[in-house]
Amino acid sequence: MSALVVIPARYGSTRFPGKPLAALQGKPVIRHVYEQASRAARAEEVVVATDDQRILEAVESFGGRAVMTSPAARSGTERVAEVARARRASIIINVQGDEPLVRSEMVDQLAACLEEHRAIPMASLMTRLRRGEDVVNPNIVKVVVDRDGFALYFSRAPIPFVRAQGSSTYWKHLGIYGYQRHFLLRFPHLEPTPLEQLEQLEQLRALEHGYRIKLLETVHDTVGVDTPEDLRRVEQALAAHG
Repeated sequence: MSALVVIPARYGSTRFPGKPLAALQGKPVIRHVYEQASRAARAEEVVVATDDQRILEAVESFGGRAVMTSPAARSGTERVAEVARARRASIIINVQGDEPLVRSEMVDQLAACLEEHRAIPMASLMTRLRRGEDVVNPNIVKVVVDRDGFALYFSRAPIPFVRAQGSSTYWKHLGIYGYQRHFLLRFPHLEPTPLEQLEQLEQLRALEHGYRIKLLETVHDTVGVDTPEDLRRVEQALAAHG
């Protein structure tokens, strides 16, 4: 079974306006994301969902597919759902448009999990935090899971809190999601929740409404481009890996 991959990308950003079009090794950020997603074996179709004509034209200029979504969409997930509603795919993967280090293997890993386990409404990825300073960085989202790998909580704060002397493994949540079609189309209609609004983490809405999110471990990491400084970090990472 193949998956629909949707890349939500908006132009407006408080800290870095126009970041999907920022130049990265001679190509816009959105092109790096699109090309990586397109390499996934399980990606039947890759579509950029945007609210800005400039992004649409940039994607079409390199041969990609993009659609304009409603300006009333409140989040990337709502844009993904809008695209999915017009198609018949039963598994949809949401790859953030500011994640140029995403890898095709991540898309395939999520799609394979959701194909095999149709009772899982939503899945995402996590990787071990390797730098101590990242544990306290509020821009890096942490996750704790139960014994079966289902999310217990996501937070910008260090979780778990180590009260007694000892050490803990911290898990970084990566901004790529997979959904069963029925759940994705329902998600935008769920009421926003208190923890979601406090942490500014949309995935908490699913947990607060009683839905389970499966977290899959990956050895790969990503760097989301939220600021010009992040763009320089990605440049360095790409250079280091050729």
